[in-house]
Amino acid sequence: MAATGDGRLLAAALWSGPGCWKTSAVQELAALPQYARVFGLRGMPRAGEVQNALHAAHPDAPHWYLPVVGTERGLQGMGVGSALLRQQLAECDRLGQPAYLESSNITNVPFYEGLGFRVTGEIRLPGGGPTVWPMWRG
Repeated sequence: MAATGDGRLLAAALWSGPGCWKTSAVQELAALPQYARVFGLRGMPRAGEVQNALHAAHPDAPHWYLPVVGTERGLQGMGVGSALLRQQLAECDRLGQPAYLESSNITNVPFYEGLGFRVTGEIRLPGGGPTVWPMWRG
């Protein structure tokens, strides 16, 4: 997380270390009530299809995974998020470990490319969902 001295949150990035990106069956079962609240019971099958599509495209090689990053809207484009990501990417470089993410917004692809990621394909989400671009930084 990036925050001001008085605790105002500026940006946050959630990283999973090598071998830790995939949840166990027990964790998935425990999360079902929250999924049902978010997606509704009728949306659960589609949510599962989307998750399966993303998991199928996910690389098998050990890597750091960035599933979520966000910057306060008024600070986007000012370098806060990229500074936050550069900090973890420097650690990846120090350890000699790659990183992976999926971008759901094509306009963010150049941002990630500037951090050393490259697009490795396209994931067309089921049910008319958006295209997602998997990106690898090795």
